[in-house]
Amino acid sequence: MFAKAFRVRSNTAIKGSDRRKLRADVTAAFPALGTDQASELVPGKEELSILKLYAHRGDAVTVYVSGGNPILFELEKNLYPTVYTLWSYPDLLPAFTTWPLVLEKLVGGADLMLPGIVVPPAGLPQVQKGDLCAIVLVGNRAPVAIGVAAMSTSEMLTSGLKGRGFSVLHTYEDHLWRSGDKSSPPFIAPLTLDPSDVSEEKGSVQAGPALQDDMRRLTLEGKEEENGEDQQMCGEKTLPEASEDPGVRGLNPDPADSKTLQEQMDELLQQCFLHALKCRIKKTDLPLLTSTFLGSHVFSCCPEGRQLDIKKSSYKKLSKFLQQMQQEQIIQVKELSKGVESIVAVDWKHPRKGSILEGSEVRMIIINYAKKNDLVDADNKNLVHLDPILCDCILEKSEQHTVMKLPWDSLLTRCLEKLQPAYQVTFPGQGPVVKKGKICPIDITLAQRASNKKVTVVRNLEAYGLDPCTVAATLQQRCQASTTVTPAPGAKDSLQVQIQGNQVHHLGRLLLEEYQLPRKHIQGLEKAPKPGKKK
Repeated sequence: MFAKAFRVRSNTAIKGSDRRKLRADVTAAFPALGTDQASELVPGKEELSILKLYAHRGDAVTVYVSGGNPILFELEKNLYPTVYTLWSYPDLLPAFTTWPLVLEKLVGGADLMLPGIVVPPAGLPQVQKGDLCAIVLVGNRAPVAIGVAAMSTSEMLTSGLKGRGFSVLHTYEDHLWRSGDKSSPPFIAPLTLDPSDVSEEKGSVQAGPALQDDMRRLTLEGKEEENGEDQQMCGEKTLPEASEDPGVRGLNPDPADSKTLQEQMDELLQQCFLHALKCRIKKTDLPLLTSTFLGSHVFSCCPEGRQLDIKKSSYKKLSKFLQQMQQEQIIQVKELSKGVESIVAVDWKHPRKGSILEGSEVRMIIINYAKKNDLVDADNKNLVHLDPILCDCILEKSEQHTVMKLPWDSLLTRCLEKLQPAYQVTFPGQGPVVKKGKICPIDITLAQRASNKKVTVVRNLEAYGLDPCTVAATLQQRCQASTTVTPAPGAKDSLQVQIQGNQVHHLGRLLLEEYQLPRKHIQGLEKAPKPGKKK
């Protein structure tokens, strides 16, 4: 509703009688909110104003503002809390969990589809169609959106978690949120459940074996990773069980991993930091408060099923970690105001990428990822369901609504096509040389010169470590023909060798037998003169 800018009709201070009426309406609308909490939300003496506006679709909305933040809004005589209010009262509404990648599209105006819902160990909250619900992200109970349930919990389960789940009314980072102090969601740790409670609650929402099997085979019914239209999100996944230590809940270390929890948290912190810089921050966002960078960007880049806790890392504090990143010349941090630090510059060209991967390695990573996350279709093993990460990697915008799964060969081909091509050349006695892009073959062509004389031209020798001048001298001696070395047309810092006559046969023997280059990297060998014909 507030995905686009709204038009303000009036802004007035609330009267005492209206303040009391609003407090009563809040108590009636939200029974979970006690009298004392309702008085805190609608204070008796602090400044409280009424903002009347028109949303971009023409809806007339009344917004109640306290302390500079919108705390409630009213639409068609129904009262709704804002995310600012829900951060103070996170248990005010039944909460449904989704993935961080989904939030960006909810902000853009999309509704939340049921395949994007994460089913926790305790099961889904029990709601009826039309109930107001909060939407939270994995690993944090601070609500980031509110919406109206499009169906009851039992209907959601019966449908196999397919279809539209919630009509989203308001989100963190939308224009209603921007009318406040633009603070980021606080971190509110997920509730821990007693194992017996989890077992009992699981039983209350689980269906029969057939339905459970359907739920395990949830598909992506159109995707919502690139645009803000009505799209469906990733298939259902189950939250990992909480570890015995609540401080490291969600980290799920591999018992066989020799790394300590602190080392793993250091790696996770750096991974989220670099991902946030690469995918979420633009030059126009700078300077950026370090607190905003952490709350709005770094935490949201945490991989699914893991929980970032800086206190568990060797840095203990964000400021120390950022100091380290500054020493590595990745970012520049300054104190623009007393006690408040901001990121003022980022070295976007700083080498932050991982090692080179061969095609076979990429295929194995994709295959293992799909199997680990139960994405292989149970009915047809040749098909793979697409979760948000795969969708974000390979789908085009025109496919967002339609592509739910792909065959293995198509999935692997698309993944390889999205990667930055590179090639590696190794010369005797030297280390390997890695370069971006695709390697061009050595190109051999025949051309006509003055007096209808043929010449042989060879290009791209440098890419294979060959000196054009040396090659020209060798060919001149073997072919007993004049050679010249000139700049290659249209190629910067590249030379071409020109030999009189059709010398493709001699050139081929030199490249294949002496330099031992693979035939597939030489183009034009078929132009050699036929036996018995004049060269």
